[in-house]
Amino acid sequence: MSASKPSSRNPWAWIPSLYLAEGLPYVTVMTVAVIMYKGLGISNTDIALYTSWLYLPWVIKPLWSPVVDLLRTRRWWIWTMQLVVGAGLAGVAWTIPTTHFFQYTLALLWLVAFSSATHDVAADGFYMLANSEREQALFSGVRNTFYRVANITGQGLLVMLAGTLQERTGNLAFAWSVAFGTLAGLLGCLGIYHWLVLPQPAGDRAGGSGKKFLSEFLATFAAFFRKPGLGPLLLFLLFYRFAEAQLVKMVAPFLLDARSAGGLGLTTSEVGFTYGTVGVTALMGGGLLGGFVVAWRGLKFWLWPMVFAMHLPDAVFVWLAYAQPQNLFVIGAGVAVEQFGYGFGFSAYMLYMIYAARGRHATAHYAIYTGVMALGMMLPGMWSGWLQEQIGYPHFFVWVLLATIPSFAVVRMIRLEAEFGRKG
Repeated sequence: MSASKPSSRNPWAWIPSLYLAEGLPYVTVMTVAVIMYKGLGISNTDIALYTSWLYLPWVIKPLWSPVVDLLRTRRWWIWTMQLVVGAGLAGVAWTIPTTHFFQYTLALLWLVAFSSATHDVAADGFYMLANSEREQALFSGVRNTFYRVANITGQGLLVMLAGTLQERTGNLAFAWSVAFGTLAGLLGCLGIYHWLVLPQPAGDRAGGSGKKFLSEFLATFAAFFRKPGLGPLLLFLLFYRFAEAQLVKMVAPFLLDARSAGGLGLTTSEVGFTYGTVGVTALMGGGLLGGFVVAWRGLKFWLWPMVFAMHLPDAVFVWLAYAQPQNLFVIGAGVAVEQFGYGFGFSAYMLYMIYAARGRHATAHYAIYTGVMALGMMLPGMWSGWLQEQIGYPHFFVWVLLATIPSFAVVRMIRLEAEFGRKG
């Protein structure tokens, strides 16, 4: 999709804030909720199972994304969904101190997840409509950077705020209520800001022929299922992060659990710093390096180094589980090594999706790939908490290391053009 008539509004006025608003709900649902539930006494089995289900809106997002275009403008969907997300987070803050907080907050996080996935559809489409092709390329890095800033804000600063309030008041439920209330206020402010500031490009129109929509929708899926090499592609999307999908659900519980339970006994603030700030910064660094080296020599040249970088650092958690170091610097360094490797190796995953999506239906097929990607994170994550509670942290992380084998197997199945990703 190309911009039909780029807006005169300065992109700096809205692109950074738009992708901050896109990233905050996702990191809250996927990571911050895990840390909160662990602190509030929910078992690892329930945390992994129920928070993994929250991936579902992103799995099925391609099925309802065309409806967004039919009903209202993308601009309307953006600020409206931000206000809905803010309201959902306010509801989470309100219900945390209640007796049945787990059920209430999960229901509200479902609302946040569906609203966030819908917001993603509208925001990414709006970005292409409101900017010229030159601006789209120029601000691509800005989008990614502020999405990562959202990760640090949620996974780092917000968690550290909750931890600090807990230490000062001794009331964990109150601390998390304030943290989620703060986040709700931020999303509400972003919704109002974007209602006022977002440009109104001529191409951002709602409606269209229902018959034409249905035919295009079916044609898109028909073209997808006719793609050559579809089987290896789907296996790659599902299994490249098979080990990581299980690891990511148990990292925060491992860092928070008492040493007597096999964890590292960190406080909530320390987890926010080591995992949410140092770890995410390392993740950003790995991703930036991955993009740079692919532009230098192409994805095919760097594919296998990226596969090894993605998976071998998982061994850091095996060592952490057996050694249980007490030095926060050592723990933070271990998390940083794993996250840096993850960021570097994940570059191959994202770039291969772009490579596979090329063609007439590139945008729609890429959206389908992101749905399959979310499914690949959802299903393994669901059983990870139960497995950890059955075998303990040391054996669980050994299993995660063994679970990287399918990733190596599916990478052997795919084919790449030698020059893809390399700058001419």
